[in-house]
Amino acid sequence: MSVFCTLHHVCAADDSIKNVLPVHGFADGWVMEDKVTFYSKDTLFDHINGEAELYFPYGFEALASATYIYKDDPQLAVVADVYRMGSLVDAFGIYSNYRKTDAAFVAIGAEGFISSSQLMFYQDMYFVKLQASGTTSLKQEIFLACGRAVLRNLPPGTGQPTELDVLKIPAVVPRSERYIAKSLLGYAFFHRGVIADAILEGKRIQVFMTYEDSKDAARRAFDQYRSYLKTEGRDIRSSHTPGRIYISGIDPLYGGVFVQQSGRYIIGAVRMKDTSHAKQLIEQIQKRLIGG
Repeated sequence: MSVFCTLHHVCAADDSIKNVLPVHGFADGWVMEDKVTFYSKDTLFDHINGEAELYFPYGFEALASATYIYKDDPQLAVVADVYRMGSLVDAFGIYSNYRKTDAAFVAIGAEGFISSSQLMFYQDMYFVKLQASGTTSLKQEIFLACGRAVLRNLPPGTGQPTELDVLKIPAVVPRSERYIAKSLLGYAFFHRGVIADAILEGKRIQVFMTYEDSKDAARRAFDQYRSYLKTEGRDIRSSHTPGRIYISGIDPLYGGVFVQQSGRYIIGAVRMKDTSHAKQLIEQIQKRLIGG
């Protein structure tokens, strides 16, 4: 069986994604139905209409998709989607949009989770989504067999993106980290960054770090946030030490907030009732910054 693009879609896939899906099936009895279909930025809507916009900020480049059916019962199927994103951190970013901290994690790729209806994982700049079709559940061994067959065709893994290293502090809830490629916290002036849940004084809050291309750009973003808080928030207080500026107060969307700008980074904590202990967490993140 040859792998080729349907006439309906633009064949924008290059060699790095053309052969990621095993054309002869992934396990005994499981065969590819029809052929692989490739999607580009222009045609992604045809496959995931209503959700395609989520992928574009993460540098989406191409998607290879195929359906595998079980020969003894063709109603049972696995839909396999392999997305090539802009980078390792982008692949993690789109993966982390689906991941939950209470998911059943499995050792596949850089990280993956599984349920009776799906398996998702990422590796290098690829995000893999496998979903059951024709039934609400399949044995996990089926998903794992398919996932491992795909994984063999992907570049060797380099682990998790280094951008997550700054969040490796004791208070952060494991596997709650996310990379947001556009408008962190929903604010346009925070262009991109990482965010995670954390436990502070027994309460769950969120910590984040956004990074800009320069110190001046970070200062502009910080000043925009401060102006926004002065207009929309309350109890806003500012202070500074050599090389750092701080804001604390009430964000109208996220409650108690404590934020600092240092170099090209803005580090903060939100959703707090008491901001007095937040500085300790911010300092821990600051220390993990290389050349921060």
